[in-house]
Amino acid sequence: MKSALLTTLCLLASPAAAQTGEAAKVMEPIARLFDGMRAHDSTLVLSAFASGARLVSKDRSGGLRYLAAEQFAHAVGTATGDPWDEPIYDPQILIDGDVAVVWARYDFLRGTAWSHCGIDAFMLAKTAEGWKITQLADTRQTTGCTTPKAPKGQ
Repeated sequence: MKSALLTTLCLLASPAAAQTGEAAKVMEPIARLFDGMRAHDSTLVLSAFASGARLVSKDRSGGLRYLAAEQFAHAVGTATGDPWDEPIYDPQILIDGDVAVVWARYDFLRGTAWSHCGIDAFMLAKTAEGWKITQLADTRQTTGCTTPKAPKGQ
């Protein structure tokens, strides 16, 4: 009986263990993106994205703004001053074959100055070069944030 239970538990644990290794690979381009943002390195930022990738967010008037990954990388590379730091928290990673989704809360800081928080939603595809971001959508808010870096009592 104990042997059957142990075997069942091992079988159930195997897919999770396999996914953990792949989940780490899915997170590699996301880490590279944030490393590039902190360093204002457009080449590093662009290396995280697949060809044709885009970023989607709300603009100041509430409309959707679409930006090619190349445009974003250029903006990062030409930025001056403090690093752009975007720590993410509790990423939820879903993988099915060569497609993955990562959903995570984040803070955005310029240097040590907090700017806003929100959700990052990454779509990724596994390419010949490894996992690449195909789309990144985010929400942005400056009040009601409960993320670790957000000012308390805002």
